[in-house]
Amino acid sequence: MVQSHKQQTLEEPVIMKLELSLHASKLKNVAGAFKGTSDPFAVATLIATSQGSKPKVLGKTEVVKNSLSPHWVKVFEIDYELGTPSKVAVNIFDEVRKGENKGIGSAVFDIGELLGARGNTKARKLKKGGTLFATVRKSQGSGMLRLQVKGTKLKNVEGMFSKSDPFFELSRKVDAAGSLTWDNVYRSKDIHNNLNPEWETAIISLSTLCGGNLDLPILLSVFDHESSGKHKPMGQLETSVNGLKQAAETRNSLQLQRKGKDVGAITVVKAEVSGAEDVTSRMATVTLSSAPTVGPAPSAPFTPMGQANFVDYVSGGCEINVVVAIDFTGSNGDPRKPGTLHYLHPDGRKNDYEKAISAIVGILSKYDSDQKFPVVGFGAKYGGVVRHCFQCGPHEESHGVAGVLDAYKQVFKSGLVMSGPTVFTEVIETAAARAMSSQSEAQRKGQQSYTVLLILTDGAVSDVQATAHSLNQVSHAPLSVVIVGLGDADFSSMQFLDDSSKPGKRDIAQFVQFNRHASNSVALTSETLHEIPEQLTGYFSSNGISPLPPIQRNDDEIMIEPEEDEIDLSLDITDEEIVVTGGGDGFVDGFASTQ
Repeated sequence: MVQSHKQQTLEEPVIMKLELSLHASKLKNVAGAFKGTSDPFAVATLIATSQGSKPKVLGKTEVVKNSLSPHWVKVFEIDYELGTPSKVAVNIFDEVRKGENKGIGSAVFDIGELLGARGNTKARKLKKGGTLFATVRKSQGSGMLRLQVKGTKLKNVEGMFSKSDPFFELSRKVDAAGSLTWDNVYRSKDIHNNLNPEWETAIISLSTLCGGNLDLPILLSVFDHESSGKHKPMGQLETSVNGLKQAAETRNSLQLQRKGKDVGAITVVKAEVSGAEDVTSRMATVTLSSAPTVGPAPSAPFTPMGQANFVDYVSGGCEINVVVAIDFTGSNGDPRKPGTLHYLHPDGRKNDYEKAISAIVGILSKYDSDQKFPVVGFGAKYGGVVRHCFQCGPHEESHGVAGVLDAYKQVFKSGLVMSGPTVFTEVIETAAARAMSSQSEAQRKGQQSYTVLLILTDGAVSDVQATAHSLNQVSHAPLSVVIVGLGDADFSSMQFLDDSSKPGKRDIAQFVQFNRHASNSVALTSETLHEIPEQLTGYFSSNGISPLPPIQRNDDEIMIEPEEDEIDLSLDITDEEIVVTGGGDGFVDGFASTQ
């Protein structure tokens, strides 16, 4: 007997490492009368989303003095798995040095929604005033840089009667939709009245600073700190992590320049790298190329650092389309009788078909901007003829999860006769044709598209060999097939799906039994969707199609979502640590929220 590959991957889910960054606009000033402007900082907390888990504080940003529109440099690293809900609560406070910090506002962001949003960014209005923006991006590389630098003979920009208060920033060069720009990733503390400052040692994640590429250009900029927040430039220089290491070893100073003139020097006292993986050498093995297109194309070729993954493709705007196929064979039982699989509860509780749709489509919908989903049925008679692929509902596509559920319910008003046998081949071939058409159309527009077919069934297929053949025939399509078995039938014969791919063919199918996760929606969606990222990446990479450049959006292009009630989360914030003292576990596990 062939050992199932799926049993191994269940133990090794695809974990995507992300970085979360935050900034805010027009926050409410809570400093109080005659006390100036608030000094905001933010605390990010990973909310408990599964049974037995507890909220986890990810960390705290730096304090931005006298600013109601802070751009925090601190980023938070998050491990994300498609299918496992991940929500981050952000609490903003005004720092009060002698007293209790004052709350400015709070919001919750769903990491999956951030990944699926254009530009990987979402914005939420705060109840007390202002807007909070959250952005995620791929975290690449590992290791840390211990960096200490000092300035020598910096040019004073403060005026005749005082000296500058210098601090420095580090920025990484990033590809913003085909053009290169600088993204600030670290800011030191300022040193008062000193033109020869020696800043304290900084410990910086290499994934944040350079994506693990020690030769990636980084910008070191020095500013004179102003209490107003309008800091004055004192000079800048371009280097790399390897450049900093070399400068530390040779003790050669790096020259700061401003407007083409020398304005002092930077000496690298220490630049020690530890725990770094060699991303640069791995980049040499990447051979992906942009897909040939007819029509608009990226303004410049884009090659992600390291090996391209799911995050790279969705960050470049790849749309994930979902097709839902529902089993209406007679073995489901009379839908008018309580206890049968298709019984529609008059009190609004969801049956297992509705629960599976809500949970699985609910997650995949985050990666589909138009929220339009075809819903088809199979195994029912219309006019005395068994149909193995028919439209559910009055429209070719249903809008959102609610529209899918409504299309499902509409079938029972259409005069169908539940019949048999259980045949998947027609819906598989129909979904594959649709997937190919969608990707072809996307390519013509300089875009990308991938499709997931979700089949919900109460029994094993009638013809195993025909189904396996059909899956192999469509394995070249931009398609994944997820089959969820509902009810108490013997699904042992469905194991063939885990081993049906032939040598040289993509493995595109996954079977999951609903009853094994009937009380835990997180477990269901995690097992159902955990192979999608590698299947999507496998399709594009095998066809030589690299991700498109990450989409960049300005704040004024982002739709601001309405305010929500303040988060039920209590934090004890000290100089040493931040502790959750209450709340942060409001997520309802299982399917209770859909009953």
